[in-house]
Amino acid sequence: MTAQRIQKLLASAGLCSRRRAEELILEGRVSLNGTVARLGDQADLSSDRLELDGTPVGAAARTITVLLNKPRGVICSCQDPEGRTTVLDLLPPELSMGTGLHPVGRLDGASRGVLLLSNDGALTLRFTHPRFGHRKHYRVWVSGEPGPEVLEQWRRGVPLDGRPSQPVVVRELARERKGTLLELEMGEGRNRQIRRTAELLGHPVRDLQRVAIGPLRLGDLPEGRWRHLAPQEWKDLEPRD
Repeated sequence: MTAQRIQKLLASAGLCSRRRAEELILEGRVSLNGTVARLGDQADLSSDRLELDGTPVGAAARTITVLLNKPRGVICSCQDPEGRTTVLDLLPPELSMGTGLHPVGRLDGASRGVLLLSNDGALTLRFTHPRFGHRKHYRVWVSGEPGPEVLEQWRRGVPLDGRPSQPVVVRELARERKGTLLELEMGEGRNRQIRRTAELLGHPVRDLQRVAIGPLRLGDLPEGRWRHLAPQEWKDLEPRD
């Protein structure tokens, strides 16, 4: 076995994401051959002793990926210092403890819908990096009745933080006295992008639900429930030449 960066080894062992592994290293909780590890260190598990909080790190865990229908008020994090409910709290102990499952991407606490959790680093990269082209679909209730000019502005992409935004597919689905239901299809996912855009356009979000990520659709999965990916869904996730 060749030496690899220790954050990759921690993630491959199913203990955490690579980003979380870097945080654990900086916190001094990882040791390599008896000394505190540093970012950039590499190890070969066939000859080196790598430990997290004093527990030896073994070989890679089995790959697990689940699709969760996240309710409002649940935090997209593995733990929360304020004691709020996290997405891992919605899973059984055999999945939430010791498997390294972590959220793939983000969905803010006030939003609901499709969220992937996985300990597969390659899958996490494919779903979070824009170059892989996995588009996300949302159903969004906004306040008021945005006119054609406003919707066209949204479609072109509203600049945020002084940077341009990518074009957005926007379809109007329904109107009622106090709001409008829109369907959005997006290729990027900047921090609270939909909510911030809607606010800038004068039609704040009332409800935001993500209904699909790439080929993975929410379907009739109840809120707060989860399921393993089906074999055909795994096949649909495979990179295409």
